[in-house]
Amino acid sequence: MTLETSEREFAGRFEEFAASGVLYPQREGSPLLEFASGGRVLYLFDRSGPYAALPGEARVVVHGVLDAAFTRRLPEPAAQTLMVLGVSGVEGQGPVLAVRGNVVVVQARVPLVLGSFEELPRVQVGDWLAFRTLPPLHGFLI
Repeated sequence: MTLETSEREFAGRFEEFAASGVLYPQREGSPLLEFASGGRVLYLFDRSGPYAALPGEARVVVHGVLDAAFTRRLPEPAAQTLMVLGVSGVEGQGPVLAVRGNVVVVQARVPLVLGSFEELPRVQVGDWLAFRTLPPLHGFLI
């Protein structure tokens, strides 16, 4: 099972869920984007290619792979949370904005496009999901 066929296809498919924020300058040769959005600084594996990211305001599709052991549907709404784990993982909870096959979009302070190689809990738009991602998070520039 694949979650994407190409960087451009994936970014285009989920462009409406891109997070708005600020990209900081990256060190020469670094594969990580430093992206501030939703009150958090995320380190994203740059999927758009070297030198495509310019410092400043940006829209980025933030994509992570779910850790199935920490992904569950919440019985009722709660507060949106997002906590950074390690260098490039997150844990949080929020409402489901979209479900597309093995990909679910969750609003957890920022919109996150979360894919799974395992079966997802049965969720629909409006349900609340608690989750944890496996590192690294990926960033697709829009």
